[in-house]
Amino acid sequence: RVKTRRIFDVSRAVDERTATWPGDTRFSRRAVMRIADGCSCNVTTITMSLHTGSHADAPSHYIEGAPATHELDLAKYLGPCRVITPKSRAALEISDVEGLDLAMEERLLVRSPVPLGDDEWLDDFFSCSAAAADLFARAPLKLLGLETPSMDPMTSKELRAHKTLHRAGVAILESLDLSSAPDGRYELIALPLKL
Repeated sequence: RVKTRRIFDVSRAVDERTATWPGDTRFSRRAVMRIADGCSCNVTTITMSLHTGSHADAPSHYIEGAPATHELDLAKYLGPCRVITPKSRAALEISDVEGLDLAMEERLLVRSPVPLGDDEWLDDFFSCSAAAADLFARAPLKLLGLETPSMDPMTSKELRAHKTLHRAGVAILESLDLSSAPDGRYELIALPLKL
């Protein structure tokens, strides 16, 4: 008997309604060529901030001169992961991962306690506490992903969680949609665009 494998797409839909960071360029698309107009094919141009929808945060996003997306180690974005639901409401805390053997976890995807639709924005979104970032930096974690738009609070200017994770070599995924993936272990395939 062959066991079927369920695949969960944890990326958010990207269209004109997609919520963006306040002040970022919103998604838009324009038909450049259309078969309906007599052209040989359909061609569309899109414009958007690279921080739109589900995305990998390249270190150059928050540290001048750090690696850009095309320089990321793709191996960090492929492999075993665990999806968890935290008990904390404001930020991921050390207490949310008690009971997990972090030495055995390579990638951790964390559900937001307040689920958001693709077109919803919340200024006080769930983030990663400095203490949790420090803990993950000491663990052999390769990747941390959140359902919210940033590892740090919206008002943060220091971006401490981002920088702590970067120094430890932990890749960052943001704005995931874990609504269809129950807590548990999975195989993650989340290759960033080569830009």
